[in-house]
Amino acid sequence: MVKTLVFDFGGVVIQLNHSRAVSAFRRLGLENADKILDKYHQKGIFLDLETGKISADTYLEELGAMCHRQLTWEEVEAAWLAFVEPVSVSLLNQIRSLRKKYKLYLLSNTNPFVMHWARSSRLSEAGLPLDVYFDKLFLSYQMGMAKPERRIFEKMVAEGNFLPSEAVFIDDSETNLSASRELGFQTFCPRPEEGTDWMIRFTEWLDKQAK
Repeated sequence: MVKTLVFDFGGVVIQLNHSRAVSAFRRLGLENADKILDKYHQKGIFLDLETGKISADTYLEELGAMCHRQLTWEEVEAAWLAFVEPVSVSLLNQIRSLRKKYKLYLLSNTNPFVMHWARSSRLSEAGLPLDVYFDKLFLSYQMGMAKPERRIFEKMVAEGNFLPSEAVFIDDSETNLSASRELGFQTFCPRPEEGTDWMIRFTEWLDKQAK
């Protein structure tokens, strides 16, 4: 019986535009942005930021050195948000409605710049922060680790106090899904061509599990 739903953020709750983000970071002065930015798993100072090894201020300094100029929080946040397509209020409302039957958690490889926006009224036209839609947010930079590390799933399970066998992990990365399955999670992967309509297939799948 499914009691808990765990959602990824990018590619699931929000849709991503990788090429637009690469262009935005290039405009900052990061010439090799296409080699550094990855849709699923970051590296270098981007990974260090995502796993909390460096602070946002240190990241600003190091990114500024790579871009050969001083950068502000606002322009770096804007570059990160170039990843994000307009957020579907309909999808957010569907996620929120699931809280009537399930515990809802979010597990995301993310950073302070993205979350500064997501956890504010700027997230969508609904004017509500991300926290409203979930029982708890598990964020890589706060946890000091990132998917697909096994320990990030173990920490979430311990703090969320639930059984993986009674949970579904929703992520757009097969690597992350495989890692969660090793702990006993059921998994669901939105298809890129579905956009925000993946929720239709997911709710139908959930209904079948309940029968």
